[in-house]
Amino acid sequence: MNEAIAVARSVDHGFAKLMPDIDRERAWLLTVDGAPQSYVDLDDPTHLEFEYARRLGHALDVVGEPGAALDVLHLGGGALTLPRYVAVTRPGSRQDVVEVDRGLLELVAGHLPLPEGARVSLHAGDARDWLENAPSGSADVIVADVFGGSRVPAHLTSAAYVREAARVLRDGGVYLANLPDAAPFAFLRSQLATLATAFEELALIAEPGVLRGRRFGNAVLVAGHRPVDVAALARRTAADAFPARVEHGSALREFIGDARVVRDEDAVPSPEPPDGAFGIG
Repeated sequence: MNEAIAVARSVDHGFAKLMPDIDRERAWLLTVDGAPQSYVDLDDPTHLEFEYARRLGHALDVVGEPGAALDVLHLGGGALTLPRYVAVTRPGSRQDVVEVDRGLLELVAGHLPLPEGARVSLHAGDARDWLENAPSGSADVIVADVFGGSRVPAHLTSAAYVREAARVLRDGGVYLANLPDAAPFAFLRSQLATLATAFEELALIAEPGVLRGRRFGNAVLVAGHRPVDVAALARRTAADAFPARVEHGSALREFIGDARVVRDEDAVPSPEPPDGAFGIG
C-alpha cells in the first residue's frame, strides 16, 4: 500500500492536490479545484490511467518509426504524463512543455521527478503565444491538452491558431488534441472543420458511447499532411479496457457536415461539462 502523503497548495489558477494512489506504489493523481487532471506512475511512466491519455499515447506510438526519437511540443502540462511516456517509449526525444500555470509546474517538478535522461524543458506561458513565437518546422508532434478549468480556452480553437500549429510542424508532423464535447457535437465538428483548413488528413478517436450521444466525453483529434496509420491506431484503441473507435475518411467528413470554421472573433471555449463527467478511466 502506498503510504505517501498528499500535497495540496494554491497555484496560479486554482487549488491543486497531488494524491497518492493507495494501490500503486509511487503513483499520483493530480486534481485542480477538485477535477482530475493527470495521473502519473513514477515507476511505470507507460501506465496511462485516463482513457484520453491512453488514446493520445496510441497516437504518439504510430507517428514515424516505432521507438524513434521525436521533437514534441506539449501545450498544457498537468503532471507531465505524456512527456514522461514519450521519454521512455522514445528515448532521446526533445520535448518542450508549455503550461500557463507556473505554480502548477513548480509543484509537479518539485514532487514528481521526470524519468532519468528525459530531455524535457518546462516553460510557463500561454500556449498560443508560445506557438506564435516558435520556429517554423521545429516539431514532429504537437500535443494540445489545454484546459482553463474544465474548458478548452477559446483562443486555442480558431483557424489562426491552427495555421500556427501547421507552421510549427515539420512536413510529416502530427497535431494531436484532446477535446471534450457531447451530442450534437457542435464544438467537436467545428474543430474538425477548422483543422481541415490547414491539414489534409484527419482522424477522430472516441468511445462509441460518446459518439452515439450517450454521454459527455473526450475525443482525441489527429491531424497531419500525410495519412496516419489508421489501421494500427484502430487496433491499439480497440484493445483498451474501454475500447474506442477511430473515424476517418468519408465517415468523418459526414460527421463534420456543414460545420463552420472558427474565426478568432467568434471563437468560444469548449462546452461546460456536466457534474461528474470526468474521472479516472
